[in-house]
Amino acid sequence: MAEALLLAKGKSSSFVIIEQFQKCHMDHPVAKFFGECNDLKVKLDRCFRQERLSRRKQNFEKSKKFKERLWADRLREKEEEHLQTEQFQTFQTAKSG
Repeated sequence: MAEALLLAKGKSSSFVIIEQFQKCHMDHPVAKFFGECNDLKVKLDRCFRQERLSRRKQNFEKSKKFKERLWADRLREKEEEHLQTEQFQTFQTAKSG
């Protein structure tokens, strides 16, 4: 299951470790319960941690850009509202005067 997800996302560095880890479990069906594959598990955990931190950084940058664009749009809308209000008030004073 994990390898299918990783292949879909193109995470080849973790995929190699996953294959090694699965092979270790197949080669040592009993010894895996006594720590035979722990070194691969640690490598896999580190790899996943690095991938998670990388995605986290990318998502943060993406959200930062989104927030900047959102604030720019809000500012533009406020300016347009203000301009329309001024035009309406000018129209009302010209109409009544």
